Amino acid sequence: MSLPPLFGLGGLGALLLAMAEPFGHARHHPELQLRFLNGSSEVQSSYDYVIVGAGTAGLTIADRLTADGNSTVLVVENGEVVDSPRIDQVYSGGAAMGPTWSYQINSVPQANLRNRTAAVLAGNLVGGSSAINAMMTVRGTSEDYDRWGSFFGNESSWSWDGLLPYLKKALNFVPPGLAVAESVNITYDTSYWGNNSGVYVGWPSFQWPGLTTQIEAFKDIPGVEFPTDSGSGKAGVYWFPTFMDPKKVQRSYARTGHFDGINRINHDVVTKSKVTKIMLEDGIATGVVFRQKTGNATTYTTVKANREVILSAGAIHSPQLLQLSGLGPRKLLESAGINTTVDLPGVGQNFQDHPMMFMSIVLQNFTTHPSPSDMFGNSNFSDWAQEVWRANKTGPYSMGIGNAAAWLGMPVISPDRFEEIASELENQDHGAQLPPDTDPTVIAGYSAQMKNMAASIRSSNTAFYNHVLSGSGSSGPLIDLHPLSRGTVNINTTDPFNTEPIVDYRALANPVDLEIMVEFLRFTKRYFFETRLKELAPRQMQPPDYVNEPEDLASFLVQNLSPSEFHPSGTCAMMPKELGGVVDESLKVYGVKNLRVVDASIMPTLPGANTCQSVYAIAEKAADLIKADM
Repeated sequence: MSLPPLFGLGGLGALLLAMAEPFGHARHHPELQLRFLNGSSEVQSSYDYVIVGAGTAGLTIADRLTADGNSTVLVVENGEVVDSPRIDQVYSGGAAMGPTWSYQINSVPQANLRNRTAAVLAGNLVGGSSAINAMMTVRGTSEDYDRWGSFFGNESSWSWDGLLPYLKKALNFVPPGLAVAESVNITYDTSYWGNNSGVYVGWPSFQWPGLTTQIEAFKDIPGVEFPTDSGSGKAGVYWFPTFMDPKKVQRSYARTGHFDGINRINHDVVTKSKVTKIMLEDGIATGVVFRQKTGNATTYTTVKANREVILSAGAIHSPQLLQLSGLGPRKLLESAGINTTVDLPGVGQNFQDHPMMFMSIVLQNFTTHPSPSDMFGNSNFSDWAQEVWRANKTGPYSMGIGNAAAWLGMPVISPDRFEEIASELENQDHGAQLPPDTDPTVIAGYSAQMKNMAASIRSSNTAFYNHVLSGSGSSGPLIDLHPLSRGTVNINTTDPFNTEPIVDYRALANPVDLEIMVEFLRFTKRYFFETRLKELAPRQMQPPDYVNEPEDLASFLVQNLSPSEFHPSGTCAMMPKELGGVVDESLKVYGVKNLRVVDASIMPTLPGANTCQSVYAIAEKAADLIKADM
């Protein structure tokens, strides 16, 4: 069917609300509370490996460790197995987000954001956050991964070259269809991708034609590169795929890739079970205790790990569980009445997430159609879109949040100020940017990070700025890919075993963050008003166009900034112990044998990208590290 005539231009905000409407309701499977693939009715008393968390990393590791049949694995998950059209749905990328399948956690009031609190989203179901994220398949630049290993020295395998094989192994790349690729000039290079994983990344069968206008405008800005593939490890403006099975046109995630269809007698998963403690004997992790609640009854089960306990509970709950088990900052544990087994000051520190800001600029003379606004502002087009979706799952409903974006370094964003900003960060008192009672090793680690970040501000290949392109006549949200402020995730000392941890983003604690974000606003205005887009009559809506002075832009950010893009990371950092590290390069917890952490919490610094793809790669590498120790 040909496209219908188009007219009208609505607001992107209304479109996003319309996109988020669910297509159906969830179906829970209480009979799968215990999933025992050998037909047993009870958890066995011991396994070779006990993995805490059936999320992005946990399911990947369990799949890899059980594939040869030589090792037994139990995965303990707090959430349930959930089937829902909202999870499967690719369209909009946001249908599964929100509190339904996430832990119910809010941050403490943020002092630098006028005491606003923020939701802390972390997936609470089999599949973890990969089941509810926006499905953006993006990896960092080569410098992001080289930075991780640099804290250990130049020979570390935690580098771009060391991680690229795992980034490729983790995913099964399916190229876009020829017609849609040619219609908007999508480029890709399969040499950066694998094709053997059960986790698929693919492309929609439709793209908004206005994306080419937005991409071409970046050619008017000096220094912007256009990498041929999002996986090349280079900053710039490029196309990227979606975590989706292109045949089914459904979300592809840890559950579909590493859980569904697996039938192994050595692979068990227990759900609706909260791990409350890691069992330790003479400095050795020997198993875990988990709690199940049925009605008013609560039962506790201890299961032994013959080889290792692997903690994959995510950046919010992995540090909490270490602290509850006596592994963490001594002063914190003592205040909660918990005996300190290993004094590890870095546990729960170094908390990072990607801050998100909203700047609204509208192109008043934008006339390219179809556009996203036609999905709700033009009945002919929306009827057509629904018709082709029902017929063969093609058209606009096959699109997620988007597939094109700018990921740019500070020399491009702020050519006049990046050196000044880098020098300020380099020379500041780094310890003064952390809480007053911060351990000296954590301060040393933060200082090492900030010196590296100062160098990265001077580099065009560390992306600080992210702007996802919409294909419409308006701007999208802006993301700070490398925040310099560090928060904390610590147990609630008044009731540590029955409450969620206390999450503090400490947003804008480092004042250089605000300077960088002001430059983001100024660059975005430059993009709309000083490139070929100026011919489309741009109008700045938010902040108002008279707000131009740096101090006024900073005030706008304080009022409107979100401290989170739902990418919590860093709280069990892979760094040397003398730099506040929690795990070493083998992801083993310092001071304890047979205990590893494998999830986003081990990232010492955030990658300049959505975190999901990096977590898959971490898990794939960890599986090889674990098998090497068998």
